[in-house]
Amino acid sequence: MSAAHIESIVRDGERVVRLAGRWTLATTSEDAARLTAELSRAAEPAGSWDCLEVEALDSAGAILLWRAWGRALPELLLIRPEHRRIFERIDTADQVPRAVVAPVSPLQGAIVIGSAVINIGRHVVDFVALIGQFGLNLAHVARFPADLPRREISANLYKSGVRAMPVTALVGFLIGVVLSYLSALQLKQFGADIFIINIIGLGLVRELGPVLVAVLVAGRSGSAMTAQLGVMRVTEEIDALSTMGVQRGLRLIFPKVVALTIAMPLLVLWSTAIALIGGMVSAQVQLDISYGFFFQTLPRVVPEANLWIGLAKGAVFGMFVALVACHFGLRVRPNTESLSANTTASVVTAITLVIIIDAIFAVATRGIGLPGGM
Repeated sequence: MSAAHIESIVRDGERVVRLAGRWTLATTSEDAARLTAELSRAAEPAGSWDCLEVEALDSAGAILLWRAWGRALPELLLIRPEHRRIFERIDTADQVPRAVVAPVSPLQGAIVIGSAVINIGRHVVDFVALIGQFGLNLAHVARFPADLPRREISANLYKSGVRAMPVTALVGFLIGVVLSYLSALQLKQFGADIFIINIIGLGLVRELGPVLVAVLVAGRSGSAMTAQLGVMRVTEEIDALSTMGVQRGLRLIFPKVVALTIAMPLLVLWSTAIALIGGMVSAQVQLDISYGFFFQTLPRVVPEANLWIGLAKGAVFGMFVALVACHFGLRVRPNTESLSANTTASVVTAITLVIIIDAIFAVATRGIGLPGGM
């Protein structure tokens, strides 16, 4: 395989640049820099070009020559017809005007904002309709207990509750250790070591326990519910159930919402207990507070009302996480891109809604469960 070759000669008193060899990607890729430099030097004084001895030419070699010629064919050019057609195609493509990005007008910005508002409005309407459908299913089951989907509820309780216990216990224990450790560093400076029980108890039982479990469940069980319903939408299983006369709300949505509403308070109780153990262990290591004193003091500094507030938060969080998951699962279109987008939106929306509901709880219960002193 002969390499690309450049030679300057004088023919009939005129300077001629003669090209030879194979000007293809295989022969020019390794020496592209050298060939570009030689072509630039050869093209400086205007002259004629002899390309009749070029054995092969492809688009890669033609681009090198085209750039050296200043994006135009030389006036004096000897070249084969088949090679000339390559340069003609390059010239045609080079003359196509590039698309100009038009500036965004205020009207287009208003259209984008309006579309977003309409989309959010549709989400809200569909979500309210889903809540209404759940209420109707709940009334139907109360009137006809035989229609209660016991197996579906049991299966969702196991998947959303029992199988989530290890991860919630691990995260709860570590959060208890971290909260106790950071609080101990500050309390040591003021000689208020004993108040670490107040901080750990109130923080975990009333706030951190329910919120952390809700975030974990939203990322774990909520995404799984959305993906399950989304796959059923993609495979048209939901349409098949409707064709057979099976109520999708009673068989698909109702069990998930009921199961997560029941499982969340239990998970909150479980993870809070493990978190308190982690905080107690860290307090004993950092501040030498005995386990017995911790257990005796905790009920006095953390009134029972805080536990009920935490459990109520867990139930509400679980219900809304399941409703959000089902809402986005039913909105999946029959393609994988829609499935991934709605699963992501489900997790983000559920976590955001959990934080909003927690803020509402904090304002509504600000005068309940205050400690009565040690």
